[in-house]
Amino acid sequence: MFQGTSSDVGKSVLATAFCRLFADKGYRVAPFKAQNMALNSYVTVDGGEIGRSQGVQAEAAGVEAETDMNPILLKPKGDRIAEVIVHGRHYADMQAGEYQARTRGEMLEPVRASLARLKQRYDLLVIEGAGSPAEVNLREREIVNMQTAKLADVPVILVADIDRGGVFASIVGTLDILEPDERARVQGLIINKFRGDLNLLRPGLDWLEERTGIPVLGVLPFREIAIDPEDSLALGGLDKKGPEAEVEIAVIRLPRISNFTDFLPLSRVPGACLRYVGKLEEWGNPDAVILPGTKNTMEDFRWLRETGLAERVALYHQEGGPVAGICGGYQMMARRLTDPEGVESTIPEVEGLGLLPVDLSFRPGKRTVRAEGEVCADGWASGVRVKGYEIHLGRASFLKGHQPFLRLADGKPEGAVERDGEVWGTHLHGIFDNTPFLFHWINHLRRRKGLHPLEEQAMRGRSRSEIYADLAVWVGEHLDMERIDGMMGWER
Repeated sequence: MFQGTSSDVGKSVLATAFCRLFADKGYRVAPFKAQNMALNSYVTVDGGEIGRSQGVQAEAAGVEAETDMNPILLKPKGDRIAEVIVHGRHYADMQAGEYQARTRGEMLEPVRASLARLKQRYDLLVIEGAGSPAEVNLREREIVNMQTAKLADVPVILVADIDRGGVFASIVGTLDILEPDERARVQGLIINKFRGDLNLLRPGLDWLEERTGIPVLGVLPFREIAIDPEDSLALGGLDKKGPEAEVEIAVIRLPRISNFTDFLPLSRVPGACLRYVGKLEEWGNPDAVILPGTKNTMEDFRWLRETGLAERVALYHQEGGPVAGICGGYQMMARRLTDPEGVESTIPEVEGLGLLPVDLSFRPGKRTVRAEGEVCADGWASGVRVKGYEIHLGRASFLKGHQPFLRLADGKPEGAVERDGEVWGTHLHGIFDNTPFLFHWINHLRRRKGLHPLEEQAMRGRSRSEIYADLAVWVGEHLDMERIDGMMGWER
């Protein structure tokens, strides 16, 4: 099990790497995280919703993701309330205090059941904690760190991020706060995101081993990792602007932005600049604007209006600028949004941006499904096949003059498009992961600027499997794998 001295230290990346490492050794491996708090989610084959990190880890392990791999998913709807998803399905909306009061009883049972089922079907589990195990105010109620380690009866590796500073204090402090039986489970330390000369760090590593009595299993150099990040803490490092940026794409950074992994493929396109815009002064001079998904469309749309960004998007549209919307962003492009039953928020009705001939209403019952189809709109991508997934409460009603953007495999229209493809929206997450679609859209933007088109091959890059394989080899080269095997009672 990987636990961390804080969030965003690299637990998810290491768990992904080890899922692939052990799978390459011939084991049937499953990832596991008891409780995930994230707005980046993943849809399983049966329509269940889990944290995206476990979906990625399952992919790295070469197995199909299932809801047992993340039995509890918390999706924040506000500062003190979250949607609680249990075994992939909506369970309840709960205030933080109410949820915490239920953890060691009601909410621990799904964790226990999922662990038992996975242990029956897999040779090995790679388990990820959340945040830090040293949150003393949560000790009696936490179920995702040491409580999971005890239930699974596994050794723990503690991961720390040296790039943010204070690495020795964070490790020693974390270990000092743990209870004796919890500390005894920590059998190794990993220092992540190191920049510099390892020889200069060596005295600190020696001191750390002497001070804690726990071996340092390795130091991982700082490296850009091309796998889907788990939560919005990673957003700060996702702006991409190279010295030869030719096409600039602005994604509106909504307060409750979800599934921003939709836009990672854009950040890897040669000559493309991807920026996240959270206030008017960051607007710049984009060649296209994207409204992303959100956990709460109505509240984030209110924020969009309060910041002046709604007016700026509308003006950009009037000036002929390309605008695209994914899921909640598509919903904001509607003419009217209604929520009379308070399904998503306390706002019953609001006028949308009016960029597409669609009305949007929120109804009970979330749609979570994998989907595929083809672009049916005339223009730059007509006939291109796409696949992705839907996670949304809102339902669209098409108005007079509506032209669907996609035709799904079941024949149903999806999304909407205007102005020969300049303005479009869809509920389909993951649409930019379809390289042909990405190729056509980027080249459409390039043609608008008088730039030569890119070859499709230039956008393909490495496959996800190749990325996982490379990550596994790299991690294995920098860590003491013999000691790690020894923790599990294996002989090399």
